Amino acid sequence: MKNDKMKMQYRVNEQIRSREVRIVGDDIEAAVMPTHKALQLAEQKGLDLVEISPSAVPPVCRLIDYSKFLYQQKKRQKELKAKQVKIEVKEIRFGPQTDEHDYNFKLKHAKEFLSEGDKVKAYVFFRGRSILFKEQGEVLLLRFANDLEEYGKVEQMPVLEGKRMILFIAPKKTAGAAKKSEDAAVAAKPAPEKVKAAPKVKAQKEYTGPFVEGEDF
Repeated sequence: MKNDKMKMQYRVNEQIRSREVRIVGDDIEAAVMPTHKALQLAEQKGLDLVEISPSAVPPVCRLIDYSKFLYQQKKRQKELKAKQVKIEVKEIRFGPQTDEHDYNFKLKHAKEFLSEGDKVKAYVFFRGRSILFKEQGEVLLLRFANDLEEYGKVEQMPVLEGKRMILFIAPKKTAGAAKKSEDAAVAAKPAPEKVKAAPKVKAQKEYTGPFVEGEDF
């Protein structure tokens, strides 16, 4: 299906309807010529005539191997997709009167989510008459954001949507992670070469014996 969509983006060879085109390509001098002549030139070179700028006057066409071009486009899209970091949104639900034990349990999970690079959607759910405690819910969410300051930054302040008051927190790079990457960079640097010390030369001892005429010491 993806290949079919990519093919539909361009007119190729006989699909090109204009009477003349401007051709470009590797090792080809740009020129305007009748479409049928451009098709003949493409056939001679074993290439395809691909319309890359249909809105130009005349349309611009490129002489390329279209199958190879589609393959390269598909490969490039895969590489871009692989580089994209998937960020999941993890939900944490509170009640307007959440006790301390439950709060700390959910705070621990939120720290784990943010450390792993996920966003946190924390919300207080108001059931029935508990909507009267919306200020209490807002205070709870603001405390939650403050306790997670080291791990994430507030992307959306508490907002009441129906029966939910919602807070979004996005992950941020912690000081520990930064230090770890810095240590890794230092470890990757090659160690400086040790300079060999010059060999020690023994000092020549001075002759202290009796002097004999004709001998040099």
